[in-house]
Formats: sequence, C-alpha cells, structure tokens
Amino acid sequence: MKIILLADVYKHGVAGEMVEVADGFARNWLIPKKLAVKATRAEMEKLAELREQSDARKAALEGRLNDLARQIDGVELFFGRRASPTGKLFGSVTTTEIADALNKATGIDINRRRISQTALREIGTHNVPVRLGTEISPELKVTIVREEDFSRFMADREAAKNAPVEADAADAVPAVEAVADAPADVTDSAPDTAEQAAE
Repeated sequence: MKIILLADVYKHGVAGEMVEVADGFARNWLIPKKLAVKATRAEMEKLAELREQSDARKAALEGRLNDLARQIDGVELFFGRRASPTGKLFGSVTTTEIADALNKATGIDINRRRISQTALREIGTHNVPVRLGTEISPELKVTIVREEDFSRFMADREAAKNAPVEADAADAVPAVEAVADAPADVTDSAPDTAEQAAE
C-alpha cells in the first residue's frame, strides 16, 4: 500500500515522503497512530505543503546546529586521570564524560553520540571532532593530565592566564612615568633645536 508519512518513521522514511509498506503495517499501525495517511489524490496535493513545512523545519534546525557548532569549536576541556609511567591511562576518557564537561564549561548539552568515538587512553592533548552542523566541523581540545598533577596543572594554567594581565599592568606604570617625564625633556630640547636651526 502506498502511504504518505506524516512523521519520521524509523527505517521507513521521513515526514512528507511517499513510501510503499505492507498493507497490515499501514492499516494496523501507521494510519491509526496518525503517522501516515493513504496516498490519495487529495493527500498528494497536501503533500507539497507538508514538504515545504518539512524543508523549513530542517533549515531552522540546521541553522541552530551550526550556531552551536560555532559556540563549541575550540573549547578546552581538562581531565585528571590515573596513568602508568608510560602515559597510558588506567581506563579512558569517555564520550559521556566529555559531554558532561562540555555542559559544565559552556552550558551546552550535546548528545554523547555526536562526539567522536575515538578512545582517549593516553596523557596529552587530543583534538576530538563533534558531528554537529554542516558549515564547520567543530573540535574540542581535550587535555588529559595525571591525577596527582591535575591541581598543580590547573593552578599553573590560571597563573599563566593571569600573568599577561599583571605583566601588562606592570608595563603600563613605567610607560606612564616615561610619558610624564617626556614632555619636560621635549620642551627643554625644543628651543635648543630651534635656535640651532636658526643659526
């Protein structure tokens, strides 16, 4: 029996698609649950309208996914794990843990199945791709550190992040003093230069 799907049906098609299924499946399951309608001439005319709505929904969803992809691209996540002296982890960092850490860091909750299934079983920095959107392919930067070194690593990282700000502030003070001293020197030397120029 030919039917028009009103909703996405697993392994059969997406909303707005005309498919052929077994008569019993259509009569006993799809049509009573309002997942599909029988493909008649009147329903075929409605199909065009349903397709337009479906395309608009897909475009809106794709736009939201691309916005999320831009937001999470390049986010850094840090994990402390027990590891052997060779750098191999006792276990691994799972996609669920990465999704939870991403949610804590950015507030964006992503299904763990969208995160690459590559097992992270070594200490170091790993680029983990996320399947999200079509415009860009976002990557998360996952850094795994030994569990005993994790607090020191995070403290060093915070210090390094704050150090440029403190260094800029410290550089600004001598620069301000140099600027304050400069006009006096310039005004003293300016007449000499003008007199020398006149001679």
